[in-house]
Amino acid sequence: MTKVLSSMVIFALLFAGVRSTARANQTATHSVHSAYIESSSLRIEFDRNMRSRVIARFNGNEVPIGAFSASETVKGSERSWYNFALASQTRERITDSYGAGEKLSIAGKSGGLRKNVSVIIYDDFPNLAVFDVSYTNVGKSALKILEWSNNRYTIDAQRVSSQAPFWSYQSGSYERRPNWLVPLHTGFSQQNYLGMNASDYGGGTPIVDVWRKDVGIAVGDVEPRPVLISLPVSMPTARQAQVSVQYLHNRSIEPGESLHTFRTFVAVHKGDYFETLLTYRRFMLKRGFQMAKAPDSAFGAIWCAWGYGRHFKPQQVYDTLPTVKSMGFTWVTLDDGWQNNYGDWELDPNKFPHGDADMRAMVDRIHKEGFKAQLWWSPLSAVPESKLLQDEPELALENRDGSRRKISWWNSYYLCPANSRVVEYHKALVRKILVDWGFDGLKLDGQHMNGVPACYNPAHHHKSPEDSVEALPDFFREIYDAAQKAKPGALVEFCPCGTASSFFTMPHFNMSVASDPESSFQVRSKGKTIKGLMGDNVPYFGDHVELSDNHDDFASTVGIGGVVGTQFVLPSLVKKHGRFDLTPDREKLFQKWLKLYQEKGLSHGQYLGTLYDIGFDLPEAHVIRKDKKIYYAFFAANWKGDVELRGLDDRAYHVVDYVDGKDFGVVRGPVAHLSADFSKHLLLEATPQ
Repeated sequence: MTKVLSSMVIFALLFAGVRSTARANQTATHSVHSAYIESSSLRIEFDRNMRSRVIARFNGNEVPIGAFSASETVKGSERSWYNFALASQTRERITDSYGAGEKLSIAGKSGGLRKNVSVIIYDDFPNLAVFDVSYTNVGKSALKILEWSNNRYTIDAQRVSSQAPFWSYQSGSYERRPNWLVPLHTGFSQQNYLGMNASDYGGGTPIVDVWRKDVGIAVGDVEPRPVLISLPVSMPTARQAQVSVQYLHNRSIEPGESLHTFRTFVAVHKGDYFETLLTYRRFMLKRGFQMAKAPDSAFGAIWCAWGYGRHFKPQQVYDTLPTVKSMGFTWVTLDDGWQNNYGDWELDPNKFPHGDADMRAMVDRIHKEGFKAQLWWSPLSAVPESKLLQDEPELALENRDGSRRKISWWNSYYLCPANSRVVEYHKALVRKILVDWGFDGLKLDGQHMNGVPACYNPAHHHKSPEDSVEALPDFFREIYDAAQKAKPGALVEFCPCGTASSFFTMPHFNMSVASDPESSFQVRSKGKTIKGLMGDNVPYFGDHVELSDNHDDFASTVGIGGVVGTQFVLPSLVKKHGRFDLTPDREKLFQKWLKLYQEKGLSHGQYLGTLYDIGFDLPEAHVIRKDKKIYYAFFAANWKGDVELRGLDDRAYHVVDYVDGKDFGVVRGPVAHLSADFSKHLLLEATPQ
């Protein structure tokens, strides 16, 4: 009996070895009832109708995200195709620019339409599966295809939960400027169209993520340029949420012709969405998406003259500089109002009567006081009466009906980023600002910079109206490169006011910003998102503190490793008084936080975004590692109870509240617990002993 068992074991091992060797090249699998591909972190299963489901695999446990669903489908003018009879499957090892991986190819047919799906899981990205999907018309007549969907999955809620069943990262840009991170509720639905969702609000990063307390799933595309997909997220019932990637195709495919979707993906993770952003950034790095380098000066605190408004007077700026200097700010930003109009960008003669000489004198004065100087600017916008549009009307972006597209905030029109004359005009302005006037940095501003409409201007001779959409990142690359050529190390801040920042533009600036946050939560959640997509080497500006809760929440910026800033005004220099006034009490508060910001230097630290779930962990927590110390930032309206310190080494740490000076004594890692009682925030410093 022992010899028989031994023979059976040997045979099994030999068979496994043969199968493994075959899979090292290519294996045709004869089963047509099901198919799967898996890694240590993920398995995708297909049934006989080519419907699929996603299973997360963590620490030896398998967690089905939801039931089988028609995940890759097309909608036609006369019918829709959901189920395709699985006819064949092939498995092989591949190596390409993303590395080595496992590839599953399956095919099936429904009526006159054949569907081919290939799924690749790369060894370096075990929690992500990349999909290539195509449909071929094998019938005898043309098929009108209106839209396709990829990676449409249902996510089941956990059976027991006292909190919201799901949280989600939403990447659409809307005029109402919603939170990017939201708890889902029954009836929730957001389309997340990455085109224009208002006259001048559009664009975003091609990812959505839904997670529950134990597992999360993300879908999106990995195309190298912006494409006009939608990433709908919904929660139709109390027990389920749904995600997918959709595209309005709207064209016919003739017999023998194929339709190829964009390259899309599904990813799984534990904790919140931050792991997805890290994976996506690493994957896109393989496509050449390298973030820009920031000068050391970019981490300095910022004072902006915007508190004095568009009608500021240069003397107000001069008179405020001594206070700005005494408080420890290192950047001075001249905001909107220096120019004659949007488009021509000539100096306002009422403020600068001697033209360029006056502006150079202002910059010299700022430099003499020891500051770096930054100038606000809104590229791609021009008012109708600008000399630019009067002389060169063909530069405007045009809608399908020949009308011009309006930028609401400044009553301007879009210029087309795909037009070479527009590009050169803006590059000349960059050189004028940085070289002729002597500024050290640019503040690029406007919700319209995040996305542009399709351009139908016949004078531009576009190959496709979407040329403008795809050219937008190239436009900002030209701006950034021109800035670095004109003044190496120049700061280029990118503020796409309230929109869901586009990953495709991120390599072309070296300071990100909370971009007009409407709450302290937006300061923190935008910071977490941007740090996930861009990393720690590009500073994140928490925007003017007056835009935070109670107009004074420095803790939200400092605690997540952001750069602090303000637009305070001296009450003696303004007629109308309000939240921007630097009263004696506010001056003491500002001085306290500026000192902490400079002493701790957390904007130079490493943001550890995977340690806490921003949706399900209470209180909300963020962590920065700086040198050998760990800094914790906890946020809640009111909290009394236990807080958990994660990410420590297995050693003793001395913990203090570095804002108020309270000593919490010595704890021991890797996980420690403290009893805490606080309102709004608690910022802790853990020093290894």
